[in-house]
Amino acid sequence: MSAAFESHSRALTAVGRSFYERGWVLGTGGNFSAVVSREPLQLAITATGLHKGELAPQDLLLVDASGAVLSGAGRPSAETSIHIAIVRATGAGAVLHTHSVWATILSERFGAAEGFEIEGYEMLKGLAGVTTHLHREWIPIFENTQDYPPLVRQIVNLLETKRETHGFLLRRHGLYTWGRDVPEAKRHVEILEFLFEVAARK
Repeated sequence: MSAAFESHSRALTAVGRSFYERGWVLGTGGNFSAVVSREPLQLAITATGLHKGELAPQDLLLVDASGAVLSGAGRPSAETSIHIAIVRATGAGAVLHTHSVWATILSERFGAAEGFEIEGYEMLKGLAGVTTHLHREWIPIFENTQDYPPLVRQIVNLLETKRETHGFLLRRHGLYTWGRDVPEAKRHVEILEFLFEVAARK
């Protein structure tokens, strides 16, 4: 294994413990990835069916641009194609997916509107490129599905036309967000989950 893969594996297991303690990835919910190589594209990604609060570095898989496992034991999530699409469309270095109560509530509350706005909160300045609390963040919502190719096409279309997007929700499912590296993606989860709780409690 490369040093990059080992470093990302340690970082993602730490994310799993932190997010579990905050109630954002209970049970086997959620999945995480980080870019190990761009040419060719390879990701370190969590294997499916694992408790994210109990992850060990050996629970990470190395997958290629098609989602095929190059090394590691286990099977990648069916949502691996979403991670790959986000990385390709945004240039992100890490993608994190959570299953929080507040994100789930909001995804249902605003699902018919296909999204909602958050504006006026100081915490918005924790999102990359945002410099004022007056920023208006649109959170898109996609219908949850097990038919991933059409969903991936919708996601790519969104990210290619609305490059200012920091994250989106799958209805009755959870949040996807990303960053230039694992620390930035983790920060985006923390910021968005804070804002979701505020919005849901209104």
